[in-house]
Amino acid sequence: MKNVLLIREIYLEAFRNMGHAFIRSLFKLMSWFCFASFLIVIYAFIFRITTGFAFD
Repeated sequence: MKNVLLIREIYLEAFRNMGHAFIRSLFKLMSWFCFASFLIVIYAFIFRITTGFAFD
């Protein structure tokens, strides 16, 4: 739980002192997109492992 709180604090601190509101929202959108893409990759990898995909 401590790691989750630390990651949350880092995320909030990164956007706290950023300049223009448009830039701030753009970076937040990109960070959520990257996080969602990473989760999709992890899901696909686990799915391939569980279905017996041959990694040659």
